[in-house]
Amino acid sequence: QMQLVESGGGLVQAGGSLRLACAASGDTFRHYAIGWFRQAPGKERKVVAVISWSGASTYYTDSVKGRFTISRDNTKNTVYLQMTSLKPEDTAVYYCAAEKFSDYGLGEAPLGMYDYWGQGTQVTVSS
Repeated sequence: QMQLVESGGGLVQAGGSLRLACAASGDTFRHYAIGWFRQAPGKERKVVAVISWSGASTYYTDSVKGRFTISRDNTKNTVYLQMTSLKPEDTAVYYCAAEKFSDYGLGEAPLGMYDYWGQGTQVTVSS
């Protein structure tokens, strides 16, 4: 079992920055790839960024490339999502999730392949 808790969300003006954190407890953190997802009102939950268990590999969806950076600190059991140049369309609830085993490439696994999910943190970007 693993528990994930997101933090760092809030209200920010367009062009601003936020750093989200996903703190894990329970199972061995370094055995899991961790992904950040977001869900806007009335829309499907979609992948934003994923980081491999070691941190050596990352994936970003096209709309956040060059603006968001995912990183992890396995000594602190935490994954971060640094978000810069935020846009109103980035407004959503952001979730982190853990995936232990996958036959998919990084960032390609369906949401159902993720083993554990956090409760989410709201990010609102005003124009």
